[in-house]
Amino acid sequence: MYRSAARRLLQALCRRTGHYGGQPSPIRCSAPITHSAAFSASAASEKAQNHKPRQFGSSSSSSSSEGGKPRATARPKAHWQEEQARVLQASLRHVIRLGWGEAAMIAGAREVGVSPSIVGSFPRKEAALVEFFMDDCLQRLIDIIGMKEDLKNLIPSQRVAKLVRIRLEMQAPYVSKWPQALTIQAQPLNISTSFKQRAMLVDEIWHAAGDEATDMDWYVKRTVLGGIYSTTELYMLSDTSPDFQDTWSFLDERVSDAFDLQRQLKR
Repeated sequence: MYRSAARRLLQALCRRTGHYGGQPSPIRCSAPITHSAAFSASAASEKAQNHKPRQFGSSSSSSSSEGGKPRATARPKAHWQEEQARVLQASLRHVIRLGWGEAAMIAGAREVGVSPSIVGSFPRKEAALVEFFMDDCLQRLIDIIGMKEDLKNLIPSQRVAKLVRIRLEMQAPYVSKWPQALTIQAQPLNISTSFKQRAMLVDEIWHAAGDEATDMDWYVKRTVLGGIYSTTELYMLSDTSPDFQDTWSFLDERVSDAFDLQRQLKR
C-alpha cells in the first residue's frame, strides 16, 4: 500500500516538475534570485568586504585606483533613491529633538512635503537614518579632502589626526543622541553595514594621508586607525570641555602613539 501511494505521489511530482519516465522537461528553472537589503551601504561597500590591499599612487581622495577603476568610496550616497534621500536629509534636522527613530523620519517627510507613509518603505527605519548619516558624512569628508590643499602640507600623522577630527566634528551636533545611534549600529541586522561603513571611512583617511602600504601592513594600519577612531568617538560622548578640546587632545595622543610604535617596529 505504501509503495503504491509513494509511486502515485512520485508520478504527480514528476508531472509537475516536467520530469516523467526519466525524461527531463525542456523547461528549466532559473537560478534563485537573491534580494539584497534595500538600504545597505551600496554596491561599492559590498566590494569593500573582499577588498585587497593596493598601491595608492596619489594623496587625492577622488583619484582612481589601479587599473583606472574608481575607488570603493566614490559617491557613498548614490544608492539612495532621490525621494528617500530628501526625506532622510530632512530627518537629520529633527534627530536632536526626536532621536534616531521613526518620529524624526516622519517629521522629515512632512518637512519636504512627502507622505509620512514613505517611512514604511525603509525596512530598518532607524538603521536607514543612521546609515544615511554615515554615508553623508563620508561624502562630505571626501569633498573636503579634494578641496583642502593645506592637508598636503601636513606630515602623515597630523593629516590622519586632522581628518579624524573633521569627521567626528560632523557628528558633534548629535553627540547627545549618538549613544542611541551606536546602539542601532550594534544590532545584529545592522552591524555588517556599520562595519563596512567604518572600514570605508578608515580606508579613505589612510588613502588621503598618502598611505602606500601593501600586504599585512595595509590591514594593520586600518585596524589600528579603526580602534583610534572608535575610542575617540566614545571619549567624545563624555567630554564636557569647550568645543571638545579634551577629545582632540586625546585623539592627537593616540595617533602620535600609533605612529611612534610603527617607527619603533621598523627599526
